[in-house]
Amino acid sequence: MRIVGLMSGTSYDGVDVVAAEFTAVGETLRMRPLGHRELGYDEGLRERIGAVLPPGPTTVEAVCRLDNALGEVFAEAAAIGVELAGGRADVVVSPGQTVFHWVDGGTVRGTLQLGAPARVAARVGVPVLSDLRSADVAAGGQGAPLVPAFDALLLAPAAGRRPGDDGAAGRHSGDGRAAGGRPGGGAGGRSRDSGGGAGGGRRPPGGTVRAALNLGGIANLTVVAPGAPVLGYDVGPANALLDAAARRFLDQPCDVDGARAAAGRVHPGLLALLLAEPYYAAAPPKSTGKELFHPGYLDDRLAALAEPVARDDVFATVTELTARTVAAACDGHGVTEVVAAGGGVRNPTLWGRLAALGAGRWELRTTAELGVPTQAKEAYAFALLGWLSWHGLPGAVPSVTGARRAAVLGSWTPSGPPHGPAGWPAPRRLVVLS
Repeated sequence: MRIVGLMSGTSYDGVDVVAAEFTAVGETLRMRPLGHRELGYDEGLRERIGAVLPPGPTTVEAVCRLDNALGEVFAEAAAIGVELAGGRADVVVSPGQTVFHWVDGGTVRGTLQLGAPARVAARVGVPVLSDLRSADVAAGGQGAPLVPAFDALLLAPAAGRRPGDDGAAGRHSGDGRAAGGRPGGGAGGRSRDSGGGAGGGRRPPGGTVRAALNLGGIANLTVVAPGAPVLGYDVGPANALLDAAARRFLDQPCDVDGARAAAGRVHPGLLALLLAEPYYAAAPPKSTGKELFHPGYLDDRLAALAEPVARDDVFATVTELTARTVAAACDGHGVTEVVAAGGGVRNPTLWGRLAALGAGRWELRTTAELGVPTQAKEAYAFALLGWLSWHGLPGAVPSVTGARRAAVLGSWTPSGPPHGPAGWPAPRRLVVLS
């Protein structure tokens, strides 16, 4: 089955496009990557997305216009994905652009992604899976993160292999399913870590504890330990505050190669204010986004200081924030190996700090060593979620999201005539029976 996966994260800089072929052999699911591309947003679209994000005001008209504009971009991305698939795809997974994650008192009440899936289906002529988060929210979950289903399968030891052995994605095939086909054995129930936001967990006896780390706008961590439920949550900001600082101080979308952070020094006062954020102490399941870590969040902390902070020191401090919160989470769960992906792996300053903080405790590597390109991992993960949904299998992991049950994810938009009895005539009238 050939599936096109799309992904646009909280950095809202563009769409990652992948195509993959999935083949199930017993309890093993094999994924053959067929290629990946990036389709960048133009500056005007980026500004329109930023304008509707909280805490700024917006209008229903602006949201509607943006929904359709994004739909056109996702349709173009899907067409690229079909080309990557050799001109034939069975499904497109288009999760859309998240613009709001409604959290009330620690409980997620709703989530909104834009991207007009009907426009995508009309462009490529195949069924489109969208709105992947709402089913988990309806089941009492956070609706995020969803990538741990992919992580649990990718990091699970294959049959006949020891935990921690290497293997490319196409060969690394143990899927760790429990009865009922849930990704990540033992993940069927709600599981809250006994420690604080950093985990507080202990290394389970007798095995390597592997973690998947995604450094996008938000840093997400998935922990896969022998004999334990899969755990995953949003740690805190990765690129979100760094990019906000780049737009404010550099008039650029990012701090290229972490150059400004490397030139600066960590400001103790600013770092203390940032680390005082209550979110870090909250126990998982938990999720966050730019409804919390928005540009104004950084501005407020800078304004609270008695004296200005040098530009480069802001970058150094925000980089240190990400490195420290991620390292604390990894240490809290007794992690021995971290497999990272996302835009943050291209930031040598951030990468160097993570390596230094984990030295002697956990090995730091990238998903590229497992056959999954670091910039496309989440898009491949959504392609996998499409495969699961197509086969009626749950894609959310309750021990990650806190849901009451494992939900089959997404809503399907057909690409043409519905699949029904062949030759069924179109009705010409309706008769109402008494």
